[in-house]
Amino acid sequence: MVGENLFSRSEIGLTGAPLAYRMRPRALDEFVGQEQIVGEGTPLRKAIEEDRLDSLILYGPAGTGKTSLASVVATGTGAHWEEMSAVTAGVADVRKVIERAQQMKGLTGKKTILFIDEIHQFNKNQQDALLHAVEDGTITLIGATTENPFFEVNSPLVSRSRVLEFKPLTEDEIERIIRRALDDGERGLRELAVDIDDEAVAHLARISSGDARAALNALELTAVLAPVDKDGARRITLTAIEETTQKRVIAYGEDEHYDVISAFIKSIRGSDPDAALYWLARMIYAGEDPKFIARRLIIAASEDIGLADSRALEIAVAATRAVEFVGLPEARINLAHATVYLATAPKSNSAYLGVDAALAEVEKGAKGDVPVHLRDAHYPGAKRLGRGEGYKYAHSYPDHYVEQRYLPEELEGRLFYKPIEIGEEKRIADRLRELRSKGCRGKAEGS
Repeated sequence: MVGENLFSRSEIGLTGAPLAYRMRPRALDEFVGQEQIVGEGTPLRKAIEEDRLDSLILYGPAGTGKTSLASVVATGTGAHWEEMSAVTAGVADVRKVIERAQQMKGLTGKKTILFIDEIHQFNKNQQDALLHAVEDGTITLIGATTENPFFEVNSPLVSRSRVLEFKPLTEDEIERIIRRALDDGERGLRELAVDIDDEAVAHLARISSGDARAALNALELTAVLAPVDKDGARRITLTAIEETTQKRVIAYGEDEHYDVISAFIKSIRGSDPDAALYWLARMIYAGEDPKFIARRLIIAASEDIGLADSRALEIAVAATRAVEFVGLPEARINLAHATVYLATAPKSNSAYLGVDAALAEVEKGAKGDVPVHLRDAHYPGAKRLGRGEGYKYAHSYPDHYVEQRYLPEELEGRLFYKPIEIGEEKRIADRLRELRSKGCRGKAEGS
């Protein structure tokens, strides 16, 4: 509801509210995670403590603390607080808030802070309606979004706000939040006398994928459903958490992190799409960072497929962009798309071997001078030094090719790139053979 403060102290304690809502921090000392943003000594923490915030856009995955940080500001600021959901509010609502902010500033001198959840849902007209009020200081904006604001929020609004990227919470941070909820007698679950196994807490933290809200929702549901024993305690085991979340434990420690990604890449290299999909599924199920998987796909696209199918790199990069734009769980489809394409593509590591061979040559010290005819001839005085003299412009010759030396004299004839006869690279190999037949370049490898 527009203008209603959902973060007021009285409402936070409502017993009918979900645990995740009740456990929202009331002060910065209760805030868990995002140390890079609100840790001790950070500029934002000082600004919050001194109640002198500028406009902010809080960007990151669900359950990482964006709304919680807004709740801290709401309960601690001396400013007039307004809020709205971009899903339900319209331009008329925005204008009403601005009008109230102007009246508040004129009557009391108080500034107005406007919190907008899911700000990326605002259309251009709604965002434009805010722009002038943010620009002239009538409103201090705090916008929360799970989408990249540089793509989804109008650039003039972004340029007038400080963008803060929230990261998924670590498992240790999720565990701290869980245990705080279990120990809290005012807002948490202490009155339920929950007795929970350490392995159940660890599993819940692991499968929550950095989302504190998901962890607390699952904890509350499990606690409510847990039977009460003769001592009045509700015992929560690993099995109970598994049954509530419908997610079984799989081994995925540090060793598995490296072993499974190794099996994944080797399955792609070995052209086995079924195995590659299996290892992909293992990683997704275990909560592996999808950006990590996407980065490895990009590497494999050039290392293992390379010039045999250059579209592989385009698809891997597109999948990475999709992961950032869509997020899990839907992005699993984009990762699967790229995985199957790379696994079934023709394979070549010629570019990988070529650059490493060239690096090895450089490392040996065989650097050589840049041939005079290849040197930069555009600066004043270059021609007087003979720079660029004798250079043959390839486009002025038949087939846009002319034989001349491009390597240092000491490396003349050295071949680093050796194309293979597979996929699109066969065409490249044929082309190079045709060109090399017109001259002597490449005939004396190792000379």
